[in-house]
Amino acid sequence: MADIIKNSREVIRVTRGEFKGHDMVNVRVFFDAGEGEMKPGKQGVAFRAALLPDVLDALNQFMGGNV
Repeated sequence: MADIIKNSREVIRVTRGEFKGHDMVNVRVFFDAGEGEMKPGKQGVAFRAALLPDVLDALNQFMGGNV
């Protein structure tokens, strides 16, 4: 699991796990529900871990300002 601070109330949480026998990557926004409890929001995406290299390649295109 990895957390990326989005702002003072939200983090982007990246996890990897199994769903119905499939190796999955889940990227979801969690929000502060009070008293230090983080709850998942509606925003997010889940995809098969086999697609991770393609997703990373697509994201890397934006690192240098290339679109």
